[in-house]
Amino acid sequence: MNAAKRREIFERLRAADPNPQPELEYHTPFELLVAVILSAQATDISVNAATRVLFPVANTPQAILKLGEEKLCGYVQRIGLYRTKSRHIIQTCRLLLEQHGGEVPQTREALEALPGVGRKTANVVLNIAFGQPTIAVDTHIFRISNRTGLAPGKDVLAVEQKLLKVTPDEFKLHAHHWLILHGRYICQARKPKCAQCLIESLCEYKDKTC
Repeated sequence: MNAAKRREIFERLRAADPNPQPELEYHTPFELLVAVILSAQATDISVNAATRVLFPVANTPQAILKLGEEKLCGYVQRIGLYRTKSRHIIQTCRLLLEQHGGEVPQTREALEALPGVGRKTANVVLNIAFGQPTIAVDTHIFRISNRTGLAPGKDVLAVEQKLLKVTPDEFKLHAHHWLILHGRYICQARKPKCAQCLIESLCEYKDKTC
């Protein structure tokens, strides 16, 4: 795919949704961090259902530590791998207080040093909470990047690096939101909705459904 096509893809996505918002619900960087840790291999809907009950009770590292792991499990048990995630959140809260004054750090290295925080989670927090032009590659973005020809790669890191290289700077802040939402609702895994697709004429996928 050439640079002109890539630019046009992002132009169309921006025109349709100039200020895309995450579907995870949060009010502070810490709430976002907890929500993203919980969202691994889970839907945003299930995470939001849990955090709507959890955050009014405990939405700071201090409050969650005071709550304790077992009670935290009770709030998030509707989410897959909730015991492991609860343990990671408790450990993360402790490290935030011990090493970062209770604040969420704003560097990838510091974020990835927290339990339960990998590269994708760090990218989400850096982008959404702190406005950094990172691109968090999930299954949707990986699929779209390879299917359309936008930024093909054999694994998520390769796709992320390619996207960062080929995405024009003016689109980088919102690129991962546009692509995630497009993959979630239009360019779906089993049967992409090509007839409803804004970028169908630019897409290089051979097996279009329209």
